[in-house]
Amino acid sequence: MDRAVGRREVTIRDVAAAAQVSKATAARALGDYGAVRGEVRERVRRAAAQLGYRPNAVARTMSTGRSQTIGMVVGDIQNPFFAQAARGASDAADAAGYELILSNSDEAGATETKAIGVQLDKRVDGLLIAPASSSRADALRAVTDAGRPLVLFDRTVPGLEADAVVADNRRGAIELTRLLTDAGHRRIAFLSTIEHPGGYRRGDIISISSVADRVAGFEHAMRDAGADAVVRLGAPRDDVEQVAVELLTGEGAVTAVVASDSLIALDVYRACRDLGLRIPRDVSLVAFDDADWAGLVEPGITVMSQPMHAIGAEAAGILLSRIGGAGGRARVRVFDQELILRGSVAPPPEPSGRP
Repeated sequence: MDRAVGRREVTIRDVAAAAQVSKATAARALGDYGAVRGEVRERVRRAAAQLGYRPNAVARTMSTGRSQTIGMVVGDIQNPFFAQAARGASDAADAAGYELILSNSDEAGATETKAIGVQLDKRVDGLLIAPASSSRADALRAVTDAGRPLVLFDRTVPGLEADAVVADNRRGAIELTRLLTDAGHRRIAFLSTIEHPGGYRRGDIISISSVADRVAGFEHAMRDAGADAVVRLGAPRDDVEQVAVELLTGEGAVTAVVASDSLIALDVYRACRDLGLRIPRDVSLVAFDDADWAGLVEPGITVMSQPMHAIGAEAAGILLSRIGGAGGRARVRVFDQELILRGSVAPPPEPSGRP
């Protein structure tokens, strides 16, 4: 059988002719719908493979009502958390015969809205989203208004009827902070890049639920210890190191830092190096997410590890079940985190002990 059919694209009509069946039969055999005898289905698929036939995704969507794709919108693909979560979702989608289409929101509402619009234009069968805001749901409602299932991950949006898969961030922050207060630290900073105009004041509403839960856990542990909590939000992603320098120097310098993610922790580590401060003798450092570098530096960085791949895979699994017609009320699945102890925590230095 001749593989090439001129320069034009191979069509379903070409496959039908090669397999000696009708066009409708060929379409049913390749689309896995309708009644087709096993022998005929195999003959059609063999002909399609030999001709190099690529199914038309738009036509398939029109005939079956599904594109066999799911969309995913993450905050920052450079963040190892999102990279691993995306891999987990991709693995789950692939196992179910679906493709994953990935978009980046840069944690900005306007960019998120655009990304969701592009995904819906691509006729994805459902969407996984880490919301850029837990307090604004308009862009997310566009998904459900379009009749597509929606599953959130890493964050929740109160008042939005949608499944969500998250980690127990409040408990994780309490554990990390207590390591520091139990070691004797009494002035500790929590550092995040999440935007918060005007500076944070205790009791403020924080726009992303995962960070809000971490701040709540941090403040809870600090109150229990009678310690001085310094919450610094809005650190520019490209200038975290300078913010860390400000926190670690001067009369109000902190002796320990809880980094909200591994990228922030890396910048704090660099700031300590540049200032000549040694971890943990001069500064204790703990962080969320177990990036590769955290276990390779000396000393290693104590972290609260999230099951990133599992969160992505679970979110995709729930989405696929909804696409398949699963009913019931939306629910929130909460994963535990794992504390990985390394060598980055020690008692604070004496007041005159820093360089």
